[in-house]
Amino acid sequence: MRYAIRHVTRFDYAEPVAFARCNLRLQPIDWPGQRVEHYALDIQPGGRTSAARAQAGLAHVVRLVVEQAVEALTIKSVARVTVERPIPVPAPGDPSLAEIARAARASRDLSAASPASYLYPSPRIPFDRDIADWCAEELAAERGCLDAGIALARRIQREFDFDPHATLVDTPPAQAFANRHGVCQDFAQIMICGLRAAGLPAAYASGYLRTLPPPGGERLVGADATHAWVLLWCGADRGWIGLDPTNGIWMAEDHVVVAVGRDYGDIAPIDGVVLGYGAQDMSVSVDVAPI
Repeated sequence: MRYAIRHVTRFDYAEPVAFARCNLRLQPIDWPGQRVEHYALDIQPGGRTSAARAQAGLAHVVRLVVEQAVEALTIKSVARVTVERPIPVPAPGDPSLAEIARAARASRDLSAASPASYLYPSPRIPFDRDIADWCAEELAAERGCLDAGIALARRIQREFDFDPHATLVDTPPAQAFANRHGVCQDFAQIMICGLRAAGLPAAYASGYLRTLPPPGGERLVGADATHAWVLLWCGADRGWIGLDPTNGIWMAEDHVVVAVGRDYGDIAPIDGVVLGYGAQDMSVSVDVAPI
């Protein structure tokens, strides 16, 4: 499947902003089963951009500096991506969770994709006993890694309510877990917390999910949104397997990976600082169109 992706973020300021410095993580990465064919970034009314090294995780980071006074800032990211990723199928020969945990602890890989980098709590996903105990019910040590992973993702999908008004971007996983309400970021963080508590390498994936219209309906342009899900390392042969707890499905051809990190803090699409005062309004439009 080939996709044309258009992601537009607009900031409107009540008073002119004299200076802005931002990190942009909007360009999809090349990932197993995924190839970026084209990418372009357009910023209005303009600014100075340079490549920046990601402090953690797998992401293309662009540093944006706006040095003139602006009342509005529009950041448009356009990409064309080919995704050829079959749905994973659990098999009798898959390693168990106990084997995965041992292999991850023994890894000497120091790259950004090393399983050892995703074994431990991170700033936005601390250890939580209640989450660990709840997830442990699906994470028996002898269970196959793919079978256990999809079972946990589907349990979260069944037992939690999607509610875009229930949480904020900085809501702790423990709060979303206690309320059983949240959005894709919350569900991914809860699942990652439980997997790491069981000694399993789990990463936070951010990107896009193609939205399919109802039968007979038309796809709504601009109605798509950024999405978050989980990557579970399933050994050297299987590698990183994607699991989407919001929908209870595997990461396959409908998912486009933009960035991978320990948590949202590593790979936020846009973050930074502005010099000014007054209110700020932000609007985001994302369109993922199959071509």
